[in-house]
Amino acid sequence: MSLSELAASISSRDDLANFIEALRRDLLEHPAEWENPTLERFLDALSGWIRDMDGYHQNQQRPILARPDWKNVAEMLLAAKMYE
Repeated sequence: MSLSELAASISSRDDLANFIEALRRDLLEHPAEWENPTLERFLDALSGWIRDMDGYHQNQQRPILARPDWKNVAEMLLAAKMYE
């Protein structure tokens, strides 16, 4: 299952924890595929994406989130992998 598919299937805290473990494994196994492979760059991208996520949701014709859930947290983490 891809990281995107795994993120889309999240419905609980345990699912999110499993996703974070899979994200970590992906970084260790495929670091060249990560735009933000260091903690500093990842956290910078994460904060930037969170600030811009309303625009992302509008562009995707998805509702703007008033209260993110476990799945949304996974989407934020996955976005930080590649966000510039």
